Amino acid sequence: MNRTAVVAGATGLIGKELVQLLLNDVAYRAVTILVRRPTGMVHPKLVEQIIDFDQLQQADVQMGGADVFCTLGTTIKKAGSQDAFRKVDYQYPLSLGQLASRQGARQLLLVSAIGANPSSRAFYNRVKGEVEEALSSLKLPVLHILRPSLLLGERKEFRFGERIAASLSVLLSPLFSGPLRKYAPVQASTVAKAMIFAAKSNQAGIHIHENEHIVKLKQEK
Repeated sequence: MNRTAVVAGATGLIGKELVQLLLNDVAYRAVTILVRRPTGMVHPKLVEQIIDFDQLQQADVQMGGADVFCTLGTTIKKAGSQDAFRKVDYQYPLSLGQLASRQGARQLLLVSAIGANPSSRAFYNRVKGEVEEALSSLKLPVLHILRPSLLLGERKEFRFGERIAASLSVLLSPLFSGPLRKYAPVQASTVAKAMIFAAKSNQAGIHIHENEHIVKLKQEK
């Protein structure tokens, strides 16, 4: 029990799965979650820290030697505008990475998205690619970037488009083979398990895990 974890995005689809796994993992003695408001969660290893993500650089967050997990993310519809989306999916993760680098975190693990590319014509994929690029330029000893496809799981909010896509993916699952396997939907719990496995792999440098590899990481764990 010599590891500590810091999680940003703890109340999201992947984040809530990740926090539970970390709390139940004997390798971690403390799990700090960075949240905007109280969650009501109680656990002997849990430290809940209420912060303003716009002021993250000034927050009294201890990341020295920690595994820092970033599962922050939204949609343009929920954010309300492209600028608001960019704040959550680019500015906040980058600010977290800068703080982690400055404080000497053990590593940073980021949930990005399939198709992330800073040169993409699609705004969503371009922002994801830009934050990957920005984080890669920081002096982090270890950076793991996970690029899952469509996420499956129970969300707090109803997303009609994703609900339809998830339903169709079950019906069309036999088609996700061969070259199309990388686009197969993935359970949020699978991504969370893969993040912890990657964190424990003790591999220095920058590592990008595409959708297919995420499933393999979870199986290896």
